[in-house]
Order: sequence, then C-alpha cells, then structure tokens
Amino acid sequence: MKWQIAVVGKPALAYAKSGMAEYLKRLKRYVPTEVVFLKETDVAKMDSPGSPFAKLCDGALFIALDERGERWTTETFRDAIDQWEMSGAVKRVVLFIGGADGHAEWIRNKAAVVLSVSSFTLQHELALVVILEQLYRVYTLKRGEPYHR
Repeated sequence: MKWQIAVVGKPALAYAKSGMAEYLKRLKRYVPTEVVFLKETDVAKMDSPGSPFAKLCDGALFIALDERGERWTTETFRDAIDQWEMSGAVKRVVLFIGGADGHAEWIRNKAAVVLSVSSFTLQHELALVVILEQLYRVYTLKRGEPYHR
C-alpha cells in the first residue's frame, strides 16, 4: 500500500520541515509515503475533473483530516490499516490536510473517512508532522518494535 499526504501549502517553519523530513525518512523502511503540496489558489478548483486534486484521488482511498472528524486511537488506526492491507482492495491512501479555512463540505462528503488528528484545530504544518508520526508509530507497532510502548 502507498500513502500520499496532500497538503495545502508548503511548510515554512523549520520544525515542520525537519519533522516532515525525519518521519518520511523513517517511513521509507516500512511503506512508500510521499507528501504532495497543493496551492491554496487551486482549492476552489479541486472538484473539477482533471484537476491535480481529482487526479490524486482517482483510485485511492480518500481520507480528509478535519477536527470535526472521527477520533481514532493509534490502535484503531492500526486496525483500519490492517483491514485495508488484508482486503487487497486498497492500493493507495490519500490523506488530505486543508489550508487555513479547513475543508469545504464537498470534500468531507467525498471522503471515505473524515478523521480528526486532534480535537484542537491544528496549523496544517503541525498536522502534517503529527500524521506522519502516527503512520510511523502504526508501522512500528505492527512489527512489534519498541517505538510504540
């Protein structure tokens, strides 16, 4: 299975760039993972056929990250990933982190899952680091490695 994290806007803060690079490096040992940056100006056009967003989501399990979404534990996330992997139907997962205004209603409606990273509203750069860390945590947990205690 391949993971793509789509983010509106590129990280500008040093800690976010560093955290993103660190967790992407760690994840390479477990699962293909990439971050795709989208421009804020393209958000309004995302639902039109042929848009970069439509192409990105085509054939993927689409998950919108939104503070109004379901609240999963790390173990719930692991169980969902196990199910997706075992089913064989999910080859690629796209996690979408919106910009400053969050997600439009049509994006939440399009998502197979609307997932909350936190009950707090997080800056998109911080949400990116958090979700990458959770993916890493899940894959170490699946292998029984000591990172998740």
